[in-house]
Amino acid sequence: MKATTTSSTSTPVAHNALPPPSAASTARSSRIAPHSHIKGLGLNAEGTAAPEGAGFIGQTNAREACGVVVDLIKSRKFSGRALLLVGAPGTGKTALALAVSHELGVKVPFCPMVGSEVYSTEVKKTEVLAEAFRRAIGLRIKETKEVYEGEVTELTPTESENPLSGYGKTVSHVIVGLKTVKGTKQLRLDPTIYEAILKEKIVVGDVIYVEANTGAVKRVGRSDAYASSYDLESETYVPLPKGDVHKRKELVQDVTLGDLDAANARPQGGQDIMSVMGSLMKSGRTEVTDKLRREVNKVVKGYVDQGVAEVIPGVVFIDEVHMLDVECFTYLNSLLESPMAPTVILATNRGNALVRGTTDVVSPHGIPVDLLDRCLIVKTDGYNREQIAKVVQLRANVEGLKLGPGVLERMAEEGERGSMRYALQLLAPASILAGLVGRNEIAVEDIGEMNELFLDAKTSASHLSADGGFNGGRMS
Repeated sequence: MKATTTSSTSTPVAHNALPPPSAASTARSSRIAPHSHIKGLGLNAEGTAAPEGAGFIGQTNAREACGVVVDLIKSRKFSGRALLLVGAPGTGKTALALAVSHELGVKVPFCPMVGSEVYSTEVKKTEVLAEAFRRAIGLRIKETKEVYEGEVTELTPTESENPLSGYGKTVSHVIVGLKTVKGTKQLRLDPTIYEAILKEKIVVGDVIYVEANTGAVKRVGRSDAYASSYDLESETYVPLPKGDVHKRKELVQDVTLGDLDAANARPQGGQDIMSVMGSLMKSGRTEVTDKLRREVNKVVKGYVDQGVAEVIPGVVFIDEVHMLDVECFTYLNSLLESPMAPTVILATNRGNALVRGTTDVVSPHGIPVDLLDRCLIVKTDGYNREQIAKVVQLRANVEGLKLGPGVLERMAEEGERGSMRYALQLLAPASILAGLVGRNEIAVEDIGEMNELFLDAKTSASHLSADGGFNGGRMS
């Protein structure tokens, strides 16, 4: 039964008041990322960008340039180079990098980082860059295994007397019945496999597969024959497997070279208490040596030569690249020249700036000239009022918000006066304020009240200067 509440519009609502519970509030909500609406570059077959497409508004020149870069990457003619995105804050540099990753493929690794991340107290700066590059190189391992696959029709553990003591019983074996579209089969499995079955919480009606060589058990999901048993259930239903119960199946696993480095760099200690305590006392990050990386590369090359694995170069996106120092830029040059290197995309909002780590070297975008020569530079443009209004409407649709009459024009005005990011940040708080007074859409007065509660960067800076506050690094 749904409760009804009556409220008066003349009664003021406190900002910290909670809205009344509703049916929608009990639904499961997922976090909406800032660039969740970006699906690609939005180019047609000729490589021309439409004014609106794949989540983008405007930036046609930058999108077409990135499309050419994507073609270079796919044709394997972009090695040793990098893409540099330059433009003011909030003009879509991160969105363009993410769109390039989407255009390269769904399973292509995308490893974003900020230039200031290299300054760690645990590992060297060059090690942080090397880790990011290794995490952006994927490895798709394809292996054909003999498996027993089907829907569980019987799960019966057989107990016997414990031979070590006269008290209690132990599981001697387990009988598992599996069914497919083609037939059924009954398996007599080892008790250690029964422990894996209990760990996976497998019951009758689940679809599983058991590897014949290793005995590993994997629960695929619930058989769709049980889908009509409940109206609402958070369960994954899968169809009944086809073919025989005993079959050869190709298993695909996606990992990165960074995962392999970390797995081999972590020391495998003993099971005694001193080894366990020693592993707990050690630092969370382990520096990977170049020797270990060469050994991993040798193993990966062997897999590729055998046709078992496929290397998938991904995308490394370094935002605020001007925060790197001259040592990192030098190491970045060597990483670009390595035979196994991902696609590198850099972004900055600086003009002529001092190269970090030097005292007198001023370079465009704060990047040394030798690295700039390796980059294809793409500039992002600012947004006009019409484009800001379209971006606001797009984000409102993604977040499921309704805009009342005149709100879009007011938001576009705020974005042009302050910044587009400021206008987008007003959407969610304004929707909360509208919900407090019982409205399901954002009104113009909600935006006005948000301006009283929150300031944009330009207004905040002008207020601080007028009030005699902190200004430009000096107390006035």
